[in-house]
Amino acid sequence: MTDSAFRVAVYYAPELDDPLWQAGTRWLGRDPETGATLASPETGIAALTDEPAGYGLHATLKPPMRLVTGISYEHFHDAVTRLAAGLSPFALPRLAVEDYGDFLALRDQEPSIPLQALADCVVATLDPFRAQPGEAELARRRKHGLTPGQEAMLIRWGYPQVFALWQFHITLSRRLNAEEMARAKPVADAYFAAAVGLPRQVSSLALFTQRDAGAPFLLAERFPFGG
Repeated sequence: MTDSAFRVAVYYAPELDDPLWQAGTRWLGRDPETGATLASPETGIAALTDEPAGYGLHATLKPPMRLVTGISYEHFHDAVTRLAAGLSPFALPRLAVEDYGDFLALRDQEPSIPLQALADCVVATLDPFRAQPGEAELARRRKHGLTPGQEAMLIRWGYPQVFALWQFHITLSRRLNAEEMARAKPVADAYFAAAVGLPRQVSSLALFTQRDAGAPFLLAERFPFGG
């Protein structure tokens, strides 16, 4: 059994030896695998990254969720293990820093059928373990407004941006105003230039956990693809 506040999420996270992992965790100021606080590499960036630092460096596949009553963390862990074992590695498209709806984010620069298929598979396969969101969570998701399509996804899948509405992104900042974006984006472009230029594969799922409401997420385990 798990506490009602305990949440799990399944993400893409760069591998531990990937320079993007090293650069990204320093940029956010926290390593979710160790829980260590890291010194910001650029002046003024720490003020923009407190919010995404709590979630850790990642791209969302299965969004944060509570487990259904009666389902243990061990059951969920086993399901993620089986899912990863049936997947095969594939190339991640080239990444670049973008203004993503007033957030700084690393975005894929070419369409990827395998990447979309991975996100769809993870959402659908693990959904039976998801507890229904409460009214407070629904209100939080609706805070900035949803399209009818997003509202339908929220009601069915517990999150507005899944399946055809999903877009790969690694969040690098809180919501920024125009002045903040104009200052921060060139800094991020320069800082991530070397790391994003490297080829990389998607070869594992990353299981993140949140012990209590408001607590930082931790990277509990990586599950290598078995295909």
